[in-house]
Amino acid sequence: MRIDRELVFAAVADERRQMATLLDDLNDTQLSTPSLCAGWDIKTVGAHLLSVCTDSFWTFQGMALRRGSLDRAIDELARRRAQLPATRIAAALRCHADRRVSPPVFGPLDPLADILVHGGDIRIPLGMAFNPDRERAALALDFLTKPWRFGFVPIGFLCGIRLCAIDIDRSWGTGAEIRGPVAALMMTVCGRSALLHQLEGPGLQPLHDRLARR
Repeated sequence: MRIDRELVFAAVADERRQMATLLDDLNDTQLSTPSLCAGWDIKTVGAHLLSVCTDSFWTFQGMALRRGSLDRAIDELARRRAQLPATRIAAALRCHADRRVSPPVFGPLDPLADILVHGGDIRIPLGMAFNPDRERAALALDFLTKPWRFGFVPIGFLCGIRLCAIDIDRSWGTGAEIRGPVAALMMTVCGRSALLHQLEGPGLQPLHDRLARR
C-alpha cells in the first residue's frame, strides 16, 4: 500500500508538538510516574521521543553494535536524554518537530507508530484521556501488523486473529475477531494490556494468553 509520505511527516510533527506541550504541563511527580513502557518513567519516554528525532539511524546502529542489542541502545540513548530538564526536552521536541525521520526498511510510519504508542504510555498511567487521531492510529496499525522480522510485534503474535476497529472502517488480518477502538487495538498489539477492557470478541482470549507470555 502506498502511503502519503507528506501526510505522515506532517502528522509526526504535529504529534511531537502536542507531546512538547504535554511535557511542559507535567510536574515532577507526574514526570517520575512509571509509564506503560516497562522500565521507563514518563520523562524517559519523552526523552526517547526526542532521541528518535535527534539521534541518527546510524547513531542507534552504532550503539546497538557496541551494546550488543538495539533495545539496549534505545534504552541508553533515552536515559542520556532524560538527564536534561523536562523543559529542555519539550523545547527540543518543538525545535526538531519537523525533522523527517524515515529509517531504512521501515520508512516514515515507524516514528508515527512510535510516538502514538508512547503517547498512550504517558497519558494512560497519568489518568489522562488517550484519544489519538483515528486515521493516524490506523496508519500505525498498518505498520505494526506487517510481518517484520524483528522488533515491534513478535512474529506469530497476531496469527489467526483479525483486528476490527469499531470507530473507523478498518480491519487487519484474518481469523478470530477482536473488536474495539483503534487506539485500544494499537496499544494491545504493542504489548500493553491497559486497554484490554475496551476490546471484545473470540480472538481476545488467545491474544490475552500471548500477552501473558511476552
